[in-house]
Amino acid sequence: MNSKAMLTAFAVSPLLAGCATYNSVGAGAIDPEDFGEANRQTYAAMIVNPDPQYDEELEGSGAQAGEAAKRYREGNVKQPERVTTTSGPQN
Repeated sequence: MNSKAMLTAFAVSPLLAGCATYNSVGAGAIDPEDFGEANRQTYAAMIVNPDPQYDEELEGSGAQAGEAAKRYREGNVKQPERVTTTSGPQN
């Protein structure tokens, strides 16, 4: 490393240290109660409702899921019905 680059690195380093203290918790600009709020909101959004209420009962059973897994392993998957969403001419 040449001396000019080294001198520039030493001249810039105090400026970087100043960035670390601006708006830090110790400086008092950030409310410690709000620190980490984004993480808390993200975790709250991932929580599953422990007692969900559905308008209609869900269909399905363990036996039905087991049969579907068996068909998948054997390569005998049932093809779903074709559903169209437009009322125009069919191709």
